[in-house]
Amino acid sequence: MIQGIGAAAGVAIGKAFVLPAWEWDMPDHRMEKVDLAQEFERLYEGIRTSKTEIECMKNEIKETVGVAESGIFDAHIAILEDPVFMSEIQGVIERQYKAAEVAVKEAIDHFVTMFDLLDDEYMKERALDIKDVGNRLLKHLLGTPEITLPSDTQPYILVAKELSPSQLVHMNPEHVLGMVTMVGGKTSHSAIMARALGIPLVSGLENKLVEPFQTGDLLVIDGDEGTIYLDPSQEIVDRYTEVAERLRRRKEQLQLLASVEAVTKDGYRMKLASNISSVRDLEQAIKYGAEGVGLFRTEFLYMNRTDFPSEEEQYEVYRQVAEKAGDHSVVIRTLDIGGDKQLEYFDLPEEDNPVLGYRAIRISLDSKPLFKTQLTAILRASVHGNVKIMYPMISSLEEVRNAKSLLEEAKRDLDERGISYCHDIQVGIMIEVPAAAAIADLLAQEVDFFSIGTNDLVQYVLAVDRMNEKIAHMYHPYHPAVLRMIGQTVMAAKEAGIPVSVCGEMAGDEKAIPIWLHLGVSDLSMSSELLLRVKHRILNTFASDGQEIGASCFRLSTNDEIESVLLQFSEKDVVLDRKC
Repeated sequence: MIQGIGAAAGVAIGKAFVLPAWEWDMPDHRMEKVDLAQEFERLYEGIRTSKTEIECMKNEIKETVGVAESGIFDAHIAILEDPVFMSEIQGVIERQYKAAEVAVKEAIDHFVTMFDLLDDEYMKERALDIKDVGNRLLKHLLGTPEITLPSDTQPYILVAKELSPSQLVHMNPEHVLGMVTMVGGKTSHSAIMARALGIPLVSGLENKLVEPFQTGDLLVIDGDEGTIYLDPSQEIVDRYTEVAERLRRRKEQLQLLASVEAVTKDGYRMKLASNISSVRDLEQAIKYGAEGVGLFRTEFLYMNRTDFPSEEEQYEVYRQVAEKAGDHSVVIRTLDIGGDKQLEYFDLPEEDNPVLGYRAIRISLDSKPLFKTQLTAILRASVHGNVKIMYPMISSLEEVRNAKSLLEEAKRDLDERGISYCHDIQVGIMIEVPAAAAIADLLAQEVDFFSIGTNDLVQYVLAVDRMNEKIAHMYHPYHPAVLRMIGQTVMAAKEAGIPVSVCGEMAGDEKAIPIWLHLGVSDLSMSSELLLRVKHRILNTFASDGQEIGASCFRLSTNDEIESVLLQFSEKDVVLDRKC
């Protein structure tokens, strides 16, 4: 067994097709000075052709993976337009009299090496974008045909050192059983597209193989566990064939629950909404029976493009989401960038600890025209459905009041323009910073609802960056301190008479259901893929039993004790996915 990183869930069994690495035959002669102008023209023509190709790929993949994911290619165009990248190429041509393709290759190597040296997984994975764009440009400069995937109908497991969006865009999902990459992780563009296409992916195998995989090797890959079996025994093949069949049957059975309300055996009703990033995400959520949108992550509208989206662009997306949600509510979270979410066209300062730095509401309040444009677009969309506004990373009353003041300005502007909107649109905040939980009683007087973002709340309460492998084992959602913060927040909301929901990963964790039953939290919002599993658990639970178990958790002293009790309860009378 080979252990990698599970980057996209699912099981695949099949023969490997190993994608050859990029190899270029570079000219080694120096250019004559009189030929430099011609060389620059070759470069610019290659750039124009590459940009046209990338636009075509973006349009080709849009219907398959969705608008947000297809926006990956906007980032590729941005690289071709990046003055620093182009200056590096031009400098090599002009100063060293080298051919355009040599200059491009040297620029790629320079930036990729620079990114790889950074202690930042996100930047390491963006190095692949540089290589992808550069290789496309080299292909045109050298007149070399692009490396293609098999065109026959024999399904295979695709193996490569790394996979670029440009390679994946031409892939037929029906022919690809699974994918394996030597480099990359859960946040790479290949992982994002693999999840969107529903293809299992295991990454991070660099330096873990005794010998490289060969085309024709029989593989079993588990995208949940991140494991791979090379030339597996018949016993392992049979076992994973059975697992795959169980997962398929389980998925079919759960789908039957899409139109069923989430009600416990003794009649306690819960509302399960979805976290989305695009219109396509909502369509998937509706398929799984989501009751509205508990969290619309609008920052994805700003990513993988070359400039900020206009008011009209944002309005159109928000309008579509509001209309598709029908009578269900749509909670639109305002821009949450900074930390691990960067915009290539927005120059954020380098910080020693960006997670605690310039991000989310802090950026919005410091960039009022940007913030006001988004608020205006949301207001305009509010007449098309049950739209609500939510501010992220609130830590003080002043932030809430300043945001509300800017919202009033946006309303006055729309009044002057004669554009209709919902005048009494509800405004809420994320409770994800310990300071907000500590003053939840004060904040509850200022807003219409709370939504607890458990992901950030856990890492801030415990001072644990879950992306840091050395301390990730200390990230405990069921730590007594976290539960106390959540309990305090819920109590403050109830005393103020405002609703409270949960939209972090704990909302989609079946183990946590007793916690919500005990606290009286009936609104949960999660990834669409988790909706039916959570609903199934609720349908097989007595609220009275869950409330008792949840109450006992608040009397326990350690995370391990709490998790043990919750795990025993979650397994009671309900068979787990891989043991059904």
